Formats: sequence, C-alpha cells, structure tokens
Amino acid sequence: MTGILFLAAAAGLARADDSATGTRAVPALIGVAGAGLIGSAIFPTDPVSGYPPGTPDLPCAPSRAGTVHNLAAIPVFAGLPAAAASASWRSFRIGQRGWGLYCAGTAITMGAAMALAGAGFGQSPRLVRLGGLFQRASIVTGFAWLTALSARALQHAPAIRVASPPVT
Repeated sequence: MTGILFLAAAAGLARADDSATGTRAVPALIGVAGAGLIGSAIFPTDPVSGYPPGTPDLPCAPSRAGTVHNLAAIPVFAGLPAAAASASWRSFRIGQRGWGLYCAGTAITMGAAMALAGAGFGQSPRLVRLGGLFQRASIVTGFAWLTALSARALQHAPAIRVASPPVT
C-alpha cells in the first residue's frame, strides 16, 4: 500500500509547480522508490540477527526471495536521498535556505542511517543489535520528508475553481 501511495505522490508532484518540488527528477525518483517498495513487499526478507525470534543470530545463505527483496529496496534507500538532495540543490539555488537545509539533512541522515543499518545487518559486532533501529530511522526520515514535500506542494498549488451549475 505504501508503494502505491508513493506512486500517487510521484504523479501528483510531477503535476506540481517546480517551486514545490525543485526539479522534475524529484517526482521520478519518488516513483522509483514507490516501485521499490512494491517489489520489497512482494518478496519476503530473510531472517537476520535473531529476528524473527527463534532464528539463528548469524544469517544463513540468502534465499532468492531475500536477494530480490534487498535488490528491490535499493531504489527506496537510494532514490529518496537522491530526491531530497536534488530538492536541496534546487532550493539553495532559488534562495530557499531553510527548505534546502531540511532536504540536505534528510539526504545525509537517510544515507548515514542506512549505512549503519547495513553494518548491523552485516553482523558488525557493535551494531548487530541496532541494524533494525537504524533501518527504521532511515525510513522514518525519508517518509517524513516526502510528507513535508507533499504538504509544500499543496501550499504552492493554484486554487481550483469549480464552475457553478447553470441557473435555469
């Protein structure tokens, strides 16, 4: 469902004024992230680090479904930071410093949190128990940014005039 909502957001943002999204690349990257979410939902992830309870701490060899799940997640964890970075660059160019900083912070935070999550899932001794936390922090950061971007696009949307029915 979230992937479908991302695709809908991408379609809406593609129709929005460039002052809201920054560039045409932003909606495209959000659409790619939505497709990645759908792909990740179709293929289940492999158990890792004792999750779900009862699985071994050390991961087994990856399954085909787990491999496809991880590959499908790449557009999510690369596309959203890239979209935020693109929006940041454009915002700084047109003098919207506050929004540009928020977008840049989102891109950096998502990337850093996913790097830490990857280290945790890769069994780094200090991060193995925190991999899921860092993954969720990355997701929440990106999803919150998309929510803020969508709200911003609505603020910049022109008013729609509804025609009155003819009086007879």
